[in-house]
Amino acid sequence: MTTTGPTSVIYLDHNATTPVAPEVLDAMEPYLTKFFGNPSSDHSLGHEARRAVEEARGQVAALIGATPDEIVFTSGGTESNHLAIRGAVVSVSPSRRRVVTTSVEHPATAGACAILETQGFRITRLPVTREGIVDAEVAVNEIGEDVALVTIMMAQNETGAIMPVCEIAAIARLHGALVHSDAAQAVGKIEVNVDHLGVDLLSIAGHKLYAAKGVGALYIRSGTTIEPLTLGGGQERGLRPGSENVAGIVGLGVAATLAGSRIAADSQSICVLREQLWSGLVERIHGIVRHTPMQSSLPNTLLLSFPEVLGRDVLARAEGVLASTGSACHSGVDTPGATLLAMGVTPNVALGAVRLSLGRESTHEQIAAAIEILVTAFDVGRQRY
Repeated sequence: MTTTGPTSVIYLDHNATTPVAPEVLDAMEPYLTKFFGNPSSDHSLGHEARRAVEEARGQVAALIGATPDEIVFTSGGTESNHLAIRGAVVSVSPSRRRVVTTSVEHPATAGACAILETQGFRITRLPVTREGIVDAEVAVNEIGEDVALVTIMMAQNETGAIMPVCEIAAIARLHGALVHSDAAQAVGKIEVNVDHLGVDLLSIAGHKLYAAKGVGALYIRSGTTIEPLTLGGGQERGLRPGSENVAGIVGLGVAATLAGSRIAADSQSICVLREQLWSGLVERIHGIVRHTPMQSSLPNTLLLSFPEVLGRDVLARAEGVLASTGSACHSGVDTPGATLLAMGVTPNVALGAVRLSLGRESTHEQIAAAIEILVTAFDVGRQRY
C-alpha cells in the first residue's frame, strides 16, 4: 500500500494526481542540486541545463509521435490548454468566430472558452450520450466554415470515457478549423499519436503520468500559428517565456519514456484490477450504477454511484481509501456533478457518485481490501438514511 505518514492507505485517486515515479525523482535530483544552472546562461552549468531540457523535449515528443521542435514546455495542463485555445484563435480569419467544444470538458478548457466568449466568439458545446461520449455524427452538423477551433478532450477525467477525437478532427480539417485536444488524462494511460489523431495542438500534464506537479507540455503541429499569452525573455520559442523548470522538465522526459515502455502492460493489468473492483462492488451492493463505459474508456477509471447515499459520505467513512466524489459541496449544500448531469443522470443518482482511479502500484490485495471498506462504509451510510 502507499504510505502517507504513519497510516497505510489505498490510493484510488490517480486521475487527480499520480505519485512521482522513483526513476523520475532520481533523474530530477541532480538538476535541483549539482546541475542547477539556468538554461539561458552561457557557461557549463547553463549548457548542461539546456542539454537536459532538449533531451526531455525529445522524450516527450517520442511518446506522442511528434518531433522535438513541436513540443513547448509549460507549467501543466491548465496552462497548456489556455495557450492552445486562446493563443490559436488570435490570428485566424475574422470570418471564423466560433469555437466548438463539448459539454463535459475540464474546467481549464471550459474556462478558456468562457474567456473567448467575452471576446466575441460563439461557443458551441456538443452534447454527450448517456455513456458520456460525444457523437461524431452530431459534430458533423455543428462544424462549419465559421469555426476557428475545435477543442475536445481525449479522455474525460471523471468517467474515463474516450472521445472520438480522430473522427471529429477529420471533420474539422475538411472545414479548415484547427483542432486541440486536452490529453492530460490520456497520455501515459493509453496510446496517443498526434498524426493518427489529426490534431494541431495537444495538452499534457506531468503529474498525471508520474512526473512532478508544475510541469507540462503543449504539442504544436509544425506550421500552426499560435500567439503567446505572456511576454518575457523569449524562452520556448517565445511562446512560454520564463526560466525553465529544468528539474521538472527532466522528470517529465523520464516519465514519458517510462510510460512509452509500459503502456501496454500497465493498461492490461490495471484494467483487470478495475474490473475486479467493479465486480466486487456490484455483487455486494444492489442498485449501484456504473457510469464509466464498459468499452472505450481509460483502463484505470471507474465512476460509479452508490444508491440512496451521498458519495462524499461513503468516502468519509471509507477509512484508508483515498478517492474523489463526482459532486461538490458549497456552504453545506451538495451539488451533483455537471458531467453526470450532462449525461442525463438524475441529480439524486449523481450525488452518490464516487470516482475510483487506479495506478501502477495498485494490487489485487489493495482492491480486495478496498471492496470490503467501501461496502462497509456504504452499509453504515445506508442505515443512517
